[in-house]
Amino acid sequence: MPQASSISVLVVDDQLTMRALIRNALQQIGFKDIREAPDGEEALKNLLAKPANLVISDFNMPKMDGLALLRAVRSHPPIRQTAFVMLTGRADRELVQRAVQFGVNNYCVKPFTVQGLKEKIEQVFGQLT
Repeated sequence: MPQASSISVLVVDDQLTMRALIRNALQQIGFKDIREAPDGEEALKNLLAKPANLVISDFNMPKMDGLALLRAVRSHPPIRQTAFVMLTGRADRELVQRAVQFGVNNYCVKPFTVQGLKEKIEQVFGQLT
């Protein structure tokens, strides 16, 4: 059972308010090492400079969307194993299937609850303490 406080997280969303909501939820769950990026390009630069254990990324963003970020992460050997949870406002079956095809670990539909987000993360890491 990993401790949430030992897992580093990169939150990627083009909306500042959504990043704040996700950060707040993660802090309630017990995460401490939380970084943020406003789009996929910044997130990829950030991850290559300092890898994270978990990426929580919005799908719909300018410059590089969540699927493109997922593909980029999976194609860079040093960060290939990073856990990736896609956050989407659409429970679009085609989008989810494409994300699974590219190696997403899980997805969470907005609006989300703290408990819902925790469950999605625990499905990837196992029960958090």
